[in-house]
Amino acid sequence: MGTINIRKFGLAWGATFALLYLGCAFVMLTAGEENTILFFNSLLHGLDVRPIIRMDIPLWEVLVGIVEIFIIGWLTGATIAGIYNFGAAPPKTLNRDKEVQ
Repeated sequence: MGTINIRKFGLAWGATFALLYLGCAFVMLTAGEENTILFFNSLLHGLDVRPIIRMDIPLWEVLVGIVEIFIIGWLTGATIAGIYNFGAAPPKTLNRDKEVQ
């Protein structure tokens, strides 16, 4: 069983989280308020987002949100890889103590 590169796995998770965030922003930008509420209510299994949704989000908040969610995703991926690597068997090494004659 090999190990996972912590930085690359964190990057993959961070990029995935950022893409999901951008997808959410795209839905809010294109679907309108009622369709956005319908979409997120169906994703959240009946939880009503109508009282908490805010459609007028400035661009700077979106950019800060992308950075924040990327960091959260990176930390999540790095943590998962670190825990996995901790439980992984150490790599097998060659026995270099014996000299070949």
